[in-house]
Amino acid sequence: MKKKLKTIDLFAGIGGIRLGFQRAAALEGVQSECVFTSEYDKYACQTYGKNFPKDTHDPFNDITKIKEDSIPPHDILLAGFPCQAFSIAGKRGGFEDTRGTLFFDVARIIKKHRPKAFLLENVKGLINHRSGKTLATILNVLKTDLGYQSTQFKVLNAKNFGVAQNRERIYIVGFLEGGGGFDFPSSTEVTSSIGDIIEEEPVSVKYYVSDVYLKSMKEHRARHEAKGNGFGYEIRSFDDVANAIVVGGMGRERNLVIDNRLKDFTPVTHIKGEVNREGIRRMTPIEWERLQGFPDDWTAGVSDGQRFKQLGNSVAVPAIEAISSRIIQELKNPSEFVDTTKLQLELSL
Repeated sequence: MKKKLKTIDLFAGIGGIRLGFQRAAALEGVQSECVFTSEYDKYACQTYGKNFPKDTHDPFNDITKIKEDSIPPHDILLAGFPCQAFSIAGKRGGFEDTRGTLFFDVARIIKKHRPKAFLLENVKGLINHRSGKTLATILNVLKTDLGYQSTQFKVLNAKNFGVAQNRERIYIVGFLEGGGGFDFPSSTEVTSSIGDIIEEEPVSVKYYVSDVYLKSMKEHRARHEAKGNGFGYEIRSFDDVANAIVVGGMGRERNLVIDNRLKDFTPVTHIKGEVNREGIRRMTPIEWERLQGFPDDWTAGVSDGQRFKQLGNSVAVPAIEAISSRIIQELKNPSEFVDTTKLQLELSL
């Protein structure tokens, strides 16, 4: 195997998949170089560029408008592609079924460049989307149309890889040759809790919710509970594992914590009412970075709103690192692949 693996990073976000792969490569004694990046959000690109300052390529581009011929040759394709609806998924079951979806852009690049391996990440719900037809279509494209017979998938939870977050995601790995020795990393015992990621110093009063907002959240949850629903805010103990961090809506309210270190309750932003005296606050961007396995201040430089959005859309870096180590190990010593995908898919459904 080459001493240096060239990668491309599609739907790159803030570079979580790339960071995980690079960490794994370093541990495996292999150099890695990202030769192409694609990300459509300009603020995510700002964060990406800050953290990968040596890149000579611009991460800001629309992958749907990039010709595959213009992408440099590479060994590994990395992509956290969005799960768009496959309007005709399962009707023909082949390459044509993916046209009009962002997965098609991944597929056409693989078809052109034939990388040694790929690592794809998506939401757990992909398994059951359209009763499994969407995933079956994706696997058929990768295995049959593109020739990556050694394609496997598995749902893994971030909490089993050293971070304090209950975040399940599906990972799809394929090899052009070999792949028989590859197996996804096994889940380990949960070793981290919210208490491990809380900032060491008291945080700004701006993260503490107002008494007016707290009252409205309580009323909102009570209305839903009266209807038999479980929707509403949630206060997590320091001994707990966090809910999956998500973007928008009640995303930040699903992981409220009680932190009584605040001494000055003078608001620093415009709020209705006063700062609550129960110590209830949202987590900070640094705490969300730690929940995803990023270094502190990875997203610093943009607004808090953008930081939360970027982190909620990103990946659990330690899980990516563990999978990437297995990929690199297989590339070092490839072995014959025996296809068990059909059984694997049936067991998942």
